[in-house]
Parts: sequence; structure tokens; C-alpha cells
Amino acid sequence: MTVETPVLRIEGEMTIYQAEQLKQKLLGALEQASVLEINLAGVTELDTSGVQLLMLAKETARAKHKELRLVAHSEAVVDVFELIDLVPYFGDPLVITPTSYAAERAANPS
Repeated sequence: MTVETPVLRIEGEMTIYQAEQLKQKLLGALEQASVLEINLAGVTELDTSGVQLLMLAKETARAKHKELRLVAHSEAVVDVFELIDLVPYFGDPLVITPTSYAAERAANPS
């Protein structure tokens, strides 16, 4: 029996205006799972507050010996990650499009 990895989908802006709400959502989801995927396909804007939230989630996961994966990066996320060279920090492949991610999830649900 395989256990399906929980997925937290973030839609819209990841900016200072949503920071507190998103922080609670991210940390709450991370508390409930040993492995968590954050689907970024619906992110339309990402500022430094959004980047800080993703970094906080990654550090929290590491500190609690949990796994956090960022998946299906939107163009807005890729642009920011490449601009400030965050790809190595997160270590998640950026070449996976939302469409190929959905196909991969369907083929391998764990």
C-alpha cells in the first residue's frame, strides 16, 4: 500500500500582502506531513516575502527532518529563482512543467 504525498497548491500572488496567511498555511501543512509537495503552478507573482516564506518552509522541514518539494514551478517562480540564483538552494528541478508534473503524479502517485 502506497501513501499519497500531500500536495499544497498555492494560487495567485505570493507577496507581502498574503505573507501572514500563506505562512500559516505552509507551516500548518508541513506540521501534518513527513513529506509535502508545494505546487507552484498557480503562482502569478512572487516577491521577496514569498521567497522568504518558501525558504522558511524549507528550513523548517530540514529542522524537523521532513521532506519538502517544490513542484510545477510557474513562469513567475522560475523567473525569480533564476534571477536571484535560488535553484541550488531548493534543489528541486525547474524543468518540470505543470503538465509534465501532472502526468508524473498520475503515473507514480507516491
